[in-house]
Amino acid sequence: MDTKEVNSMNTPLIISDGCCVHFGSAPALESVDFSINKGKKVAVVGPNGGGKSTLFNALAGLIPLTEGSLTIDGKSPDEARGTVSYVPQKDLINWSFPLSVKQVVEMGITSKKMFNVFKRKKINDKIKKALQDVGLEEKINDNIKSLSGGQLQRVLIARALAQDSEILLLDEAFSAVDIGAQEDIMQLIDSINLDGKTILIATHDVNNLEEKFDEVLCLNKHCCAYGDPAEVLTPEVIEEMYGSHTELFMNKSHFTIEENNSNDWTHFRSF
Repeated sequence: MDTKEVNSMNTPLIISDGCCVHFGSAPALESVDFSINKGKKVAVVGPNGGGKSTLFNALAGLIPLTEGSLTIDGKSPDEARGTVSYVPQKDLINWSFPLSVKQVVEMGITSKKMFNVFKRKKINDKIKKALQDVGLEEKINDNIKSLSGGQLQRVLIARALAQDSEILLLDEAFSAVDIGAQEDIMQLIDSINLDGKTILIATHDVNNLEEKFDEVLCLNKHCCAYGDPAEVLTPEVIEEMYGSHTELFMNKSHFTIEENNSNDWTHFRSF
């Protein structure tokens, strides 16, 4: 890597300065400050309702800020739309339509503008390349309903890759998939990251973040901490995010957070 590339990797790509998002009078994000350098792999962690999905929606230009600023390579999210690919939570997508894998990936690249630029063969080539990258080229004509949870997640990542965006946002990429599929997805993410993509992953799982991610952004409507996972995931930060259960995180690499159906939003399971 030459000096120019090193300097580029040390330049902030995403900057949040006092970012606030309110839904009516209810704050979803309050005065969130952080900066993420190009090429980083970042875990965004925090409780349900802590603002992870709200932040991703703001970065994708899908919701406006109430106050503050959020810039991507010096541009507003609206101006930087082609720079960001967003993979939302699987359970927020309506899968009732009989779509093929190819059609789902194609949704990421076929706008009116794209049809003016790309011929059909080039679009098909982009789809095949994206599916090759996630190891699902042979599934190209399969119905999306026939896929496992892990395969479906990889198709959604392929759709994002087909957009050739610099930043990839993955919202709960490891939810509702088995351990083997989680490992496959993480290996895929590592490979994408090695190609120079900046990747943010919202997750409830706090297991071994220091082994999987360069940095962690801890959210509970505000930024509780940001930096090296081994340094910022202190008992104080865990308590600021998750309340009175800090003692369960004293050996934090052995615990994960799960949603509860009760009004209490978490319980904890050791491994």
